[in-house]
Amino acid sequence: MSVRRLAAEQPASFAFTPDNVEWARGQIAKYPEGRQASAVVPLLWKAQEQHGGWLPEPAIRAVAEMLGMAYIRVLEVATFYTMFALEPVGKHFVQVCGTTPCLLRGADKLMHVCERVIGHQNHVSEDGQLSWLEVECLGSCSNAPMAQINYDYFEDLDPESFEKLLDDLRNGRPVKPGPQIDRPLSGPAGGPTTLLDETLYDGSVVGSWRNRFDTAPAPEQAPTDAAKPHEQSPGEKQASDSPGDRAARGESPIKASDQAAAASEAPAEPSLRKDTADTATNPAGEGLKTADAPSSTIAGKKDAE
Repeated sequence: MSVRRLAAEQPASFAFTPDNVEWARGQIAKYPEGRQASAVVPLLWKAQEQHGGWLPEPAIRAVAEMLGMAYIRVLEVATFYTMFALEPVGKHFVQVCGTTPCLLRGADKLMHVCERVIGHQNHVSEDGQLSWLEVECLGSCSNAPMAQINYDYFEDLDPESFEKLLDDLRNGRPVKPGPQIDRPLSGPAGGPTTLLDETLYDGSVVGSWRNRFDTAPAPEQAPTDAAKPHEQSPGEKQASDSPGDRAARGESPIKASDQAAAASEAPAEPSLRKDTADTATNPAGEGLKTADAPSSTIAGKKDAE
């Protein structure tokens, strides 16, 4: 990218119109306190739009003051992005894409037309209607070569159609943005070339299997006993005899047979010897079981006997 410098001749001052001041405040309000610098690009764009399509130095200062930014920081943004024109432009500012896809499709011939009809780059025609500039990729490679004129894209250009376009703009005649050939948007030149068979969409081929279900009457079914409940077998009755069912009938939730089986399998409780059931009296006078008494107390009891 070539060095971008401010124009030699500058206006004495710049100030946003009241409407644009209100608009700028709305843009600044989108960002949290302390982050007002985030609005620098939209404010510079609005200043350029107000000043006839190019950004003068006083406008850069005005934006810096409004955002509380150092002037050099705003100047860095304005000189970095090629979307900001730093010199006067014509009423119709023509930006010709000079990146590889467009050059391979004849963008150099479009630049020759600009040099012949308008003059050198950054030169405004004598009537003030046209100026032009070679720029980097404008993002419409599929429709190369192309040019951006103010806010519109004009694609699939050739020297003849491009020169006619410039003449129409200069003389105020209506023009049609977009592809300048028989092409739907970014589709194939001349129109679609695939998926043209109408049977793909009318259902006669694709999706025809549905016709068998949409048009054929539903077959009648003979009565069947499949849905009728059948009588349970003894095993099924026993399996369905749950504790909840027994409780609902007022019976014990646990079967008598289960209770008997549990009782027969339970281990017998250990019997206690008679002497272990006797109690001894400790010095404090509290009764203790022999098993709980200190060994000295048990020995004294045996001596007493």
